[in-house]
Amino acid sequence: MTAHPPTPAPPPAPADDPRPGSPAAAAPRRFTGCGAALAVLAVLACLGLVALHELERGIDGYGQLEETSGADGGVADPLAAGRTARYEDGLKVTVSAPRRAADGTHHLTVTYRNDTDGEQRIGGDSAESAVSEYGQAPLVVRAGRPLDAPTSGGLRWANRDESAAALLPPLAEDGKRTVPVRLRADRTGVTVTVEVRPPDDGYREAAYWEFTLG
Repeated sequence: MTAHPPTPAPPPAPADDPRPGSPAAAAPRRFTGCGAALAVLAVLACLGLVALHELERGIDGYGQLEETSGADGGVADPLAAGRTARYEDGLKVTVSAPRRAADGTHHLTVTYRNDTDGEQRIGGDSAESAVSEYGQAPLVVRAGRPLDAPTSGGLRWANRDESAAALLPPLAEDGKRTVPVRLRADRTGVTVTVEVRPPDDGYREAAYWEFTLG
C-alpha cells in the first residue's frame, strides 16, 4: 500500500483578506465595538454632569439667581433697566427702562414670569407690606444706589396702592404678571434702585436693578 504524503495546511490569510475569520474581517468588528463603547461612556458622562448640576442646585437652593455673562443682579453688581433676573427654580423678573410722561412722572413696569413648578406669592401676604420706598419688601423702589443706605427722600411712589394691588394676588404656574410703577422725582438725574425679593418657603435671593431718571 502506497503511503500518501500529508495534505499541507493552507497558508494564513493576508491582512487584507475579507473572508470570515481573516484579520481584515475582524478589524471592522473591533472598531465598531470600540465606537459603541465610547458612545455609551459619553452618554454616561453627560448624565453624570446633569446629575451633578442638579445636586449643586439642590444644595445651593433653587432661590439662587442664575449666573450670567454680565451683571449678576446682586447688590454689588446690579442689573441695568430692561434686563431680566432669572432664578434657578424658573422664576423670572424683568424691570423695564423708565419713560417720562407728560405730567412729569416716570413710568416703568416690573414683570414676573412664573416658570416654576408651582404657584408663587410674589407680593407676600399683605398689600401694606408688599411694596416700599425705603424699607425691605417684596418690591422696593427707592432713591440711591443698591449699596447706599435707604432714605425716604428724593423719590416718591405715585401709585403705591395700584402697584401693591397688582403684585399681591398669587401668581399661577406658567403665569405672567406686570406691575405698573409711577414715580415722582424731586429733580432730574436721580439714581433709582429697584429691589425684588419674591417671598419663598425656603430661600430666595434678592435681585437689584440700578438706573437714572432723565
